[in-house]
Amino acid sequence: MERSNPAADRGRSPGTLGAFRLFGVPVRFHFTFLVLLIFLLSAAGGARERSASYFLLLVGLFASVLVHELVHAFVAARFGVRTTEIVMFPLGGISRMERPLKPIEEMWVSFSGPMSNLLLGSAILGYLVFTRQNTQVNWSELIEGTDQNLLMRLAFGNLLLGSFNLIPAFPMDGGRVLRAVLSFVRPEAEATRVAAWMGRTLAIAMILYGLLATQFMLVFFGIFIYLGAAQEASAAVGRIMTHGVPVRAAMVTDFRTLSHGDTIRQAANLLLSTSQQDFPVVHAGQVMGLLSRNLLVRALAREGPDAYVAGVMDRDFLRVEPDMDLGNAMRMMPQAGPCALVMDRDNLVGLLTTDNLSEFVMLRRFGMEPVV
Repeated sequence: MERSNPAADRGRSPGTLGAFRLFGVPVRFHFTFLVLLIFLLSAAGGARERSASYFLLLVGLFASVLVHELVHAFVAARFGVRTTEIVMFPLGGISRMERPLKPIEEMWVSFSGPMSNLLLGSAILGYLVFTRQNTQVNWSELIEGTDQNLLMRLAFGNLLLGSFNLIPAFPMDGGRVLRAVLSFVRPEAEATRVAAWMGRTLAIAMILYGLLATQFMLVFFGIFIYLGAAQEASAAVGRIMTHGVPVRAAMVTDFRTLSHGDTIRQAANLLLSTSQQDFPVVHAGQVMGLLSRNLLVRALAREGPDAYVAGVMDRDFLRVEPDMDLGNAMRMMPQAGPCALVMDRDNLVGLLTTDNLSEFVMLRRFGMEPVV
């Protein structure tokens, strides 16, 4: 029977489907990207020639977005920062770095992506001029699409993609450049609030215009911009509230464990009788693995209640030390899953969960200082 691979699942961003590697960087697709792709393909219609041209344009624009994200990764690597994954969303991609970028790093990394699209679009236009092809813009033909204007539409798409991403508002690259510049003269929290406010304002304007003009694609994009701006602001608050605080201040100390010889049935009963969702699995006083709620449910469906937890637990779980900076641990959590084990040498002293982290940040925002 097929078993899950917890280590592989843990590195995957939530809501992503499929993956391939490009220059060693995993590229994954958010499910909303696939929904948009299906919508665009279904909108092709028309003659066979137009559908072929439309498909080639989508492939070209997808490749342009990948170039955009790979340039981000390349410039980040020049600063010694590794890109852990690229996630494709309806508005483009997001390059996830192994650590937050410093202001000067964020400025150059963010600026490089849109510039790559502007240069690519300009290069295509230059090729059309050099080969004496028609470069006159007929907007109706650009929208309708023919085989003759495919390169022109690809150039226009890259110029639009680069220009749109330079708008100084989250979650576009221009918003990150704005935050980086403001961070030189203002605290990071204030710089983030300014860029996030501009992103939300832009999103609301797009949504209202889309509703009034019955352009529902603008409404779709506006919702994503608003959610992206809000998420970025929330992440910045989390970084600020956890910086300089040890992990022991936010860890769960009242927890239950499972034995190496326990069954899935026993783990399920423990899940029901407590509020805990992640269970360390121990044997002879040593931590052997971690059984999350998702792994438990998956094992229950695939192998039945009499299977042993030792056969389905995650043996490659995240370990953090109690004196580790909570901000650093928080940055590791998205790639590690909803729970990390707090280990003092080989002794299990607590659990660090995403739910407890959220509650810790919320309480600190209301002025409650951690007890260390």
